[in-house]
Amino acid sequence: MYAQVGDRLVVGGDPGRTAVIIKVPHADGTPPYVVKWLSTGHIAMVSPGLFGRVVRDQAGSAQ
Repeated sequence: MYAQVGDRLVVGGDPGRTAVIIKVPHADGTPPYVVKWLSTGHIAMVSPGLFGRVVRDQAGSAQ
């Protein structure tokens, strides 16, 4: 799994469990990621498991 700032992390296909990736500590884009959960605004470091997927930022802009 690889990501960049501005991408979204969706867990289990549930829109309520979607986060914006706000920091990628590793230069190669591998987990863990610092995310902001859209439903609560909570910021956390997450290492996505088997049911997580990264959706690319279509706008190409960092958030």
